[in-house]
Amino acid sequence: MNLKSKKIAVLGLGIEGLASVRYLSEKGTKTTVLDERDEESLDQEALSEAKKLGVRLIMGRTSMDNLGQFDIILRSPGVKALRKELQEAREKGTIITSQTQLFLESCPCPVIGVTGTKGKGTTSTLIYEMLKKSGFDVYLGGNIGKPPISFLSKLTPQSRMVLELSSFQLQDLTISPHIAVMLMVTSEHLDYHNNHTEYVNAKRNILRFQTRDDFVVLNRDYMPSNESDIYTEGKVFRVSRERESVEQGCFVKDGAVLISMQGAEWKVIDLEKIKLLGKHNLENVCAAVMAATLAGAVKDDIVAVLSTFTGLEHRLELVGEVKGVKYYDDSFSTTPETAIAAIEAFSEPEILILGGSSKNSDFTELGEVISKAKNIKGIIGIGLEWERIKFEIRNSKFEIPLIEGARDMQTVVAAAAKIATPGDVVLLSPACASFDMFKNYKERGEKFKEEVMKL
Repeated sequence: MNLKSKKIAVLGLGIEGLASVRYLSEKGTKTTVLDERDEESLDQEALSEAKKLGVRLIMGRTSMDNLGQFDIILRSPGVKALRKELQEAREKGTIITSQTQLFLESCPCPVIGVTGTKGKGTTSTLIYEMLKKSGFDVYLGGNIGKPPISFLSKLTPQSRMVLELSSFQLQDLTISPHIAVMLMVTSEHLDYHNNHTEYVNAKRNILRFQTRDDFVVLNRDYMPSNESDIYTEGKVFRVSRERESVEQGCFVKDGAVLISMQGAEWKVIDLEKIKLLGKHNLENVCAAVMAATLAGAVKDDIVAVLSTFTGLEHRLELVGEVKGVKYYDDSFSTTPETAIAAIEAFSEPEILILGGSSKNSDFTELGEVISKAKNIKGIIGIGLEWERIKFEIRNSKFEIPLIEGARDMQTVVAAAAKIATPGDVVLLSPACASFDMFKNYKERGEKFKEEVMKL
């Protein structure tokens, strides 16, 4: 795509938007940044840099009223792909694209793309570490926080690029990675997507445009992922922690992770040697092992990473042990499914911290799991969604003490510490977004850790 002679707009001046501005500036293009926030609400360092780069800035609620004036629009992930203004601009001949699309079109090396409702950050990082251990010139970016286009000048045909891709980044792609990984897919982001079907279809763009020379790794245990094989021409490999064998792929059997490939089967690692907590993480381990193997990583290096990698921040992260009580930060858990996985990761008595802002989730299964669990000692309910979660908890056989009304993390942690005794686990795994009380899940997790450290 010839960018230099075009009128280009970048929607949103966030991390990805600013990276796009830098890239376009290097190409000598005249760029306009549109952001519906006013200047005071923007990151001031980003705003200052954009001004120094000489871009035109249009801010405020009416900034997207005339998108048809541009030849090309780079949509940031936070702007809905099916937004009316974008549809109208497309009808006038404007090309609607994204930084992810531009990157994939220009990338000179194999790309390993990872998507899923949860687990994509952990899986992407595992793949990156495995390839790095095997000596590859490898980079990690995408939804994990580093815009991929910022790596473009460093990449060679011998490099490897690992991209964590959200449904927002995938929704309008017309090109797919060389190795596509589709993890567990459940209902998510229904506050952004019109319905579950739209969400799953966005995810499937990670493999929809592959060729016969490409590869796809699918989670066998989740129907939306498993049934995505009909949408790709790539070679299909499956992963599973529930089934004791897959014809081509990676799975858990007899206390170990195994690979089945080209008629042969071999053990990769015993489960007891894997440092990641939680049975759910075995799905991510299998996906990472399969993708890294396809990308060229060797077994010894894969085993070395799995023997030392303990996880990402805010994902079942052990904050510390105070007076015999272990405190875990799983603030990244913003869905019922991830909260269930965290709860089931422990056999010790648990004190749960649940609740937050809405993502239109269904808490029925979460309520059933909590009600049937024998090791839940108490629950601290917070945020707007707590009432809906509480409704689903059926205490038919025993009463679980509920602590309600805490409005800040200091009160939450103090309440947990008051009822905790040596041997207990205090688990922040909210099953909800954080925006009613915190800026994001990271701030929620940091506040939790700060208060635990004060105990």
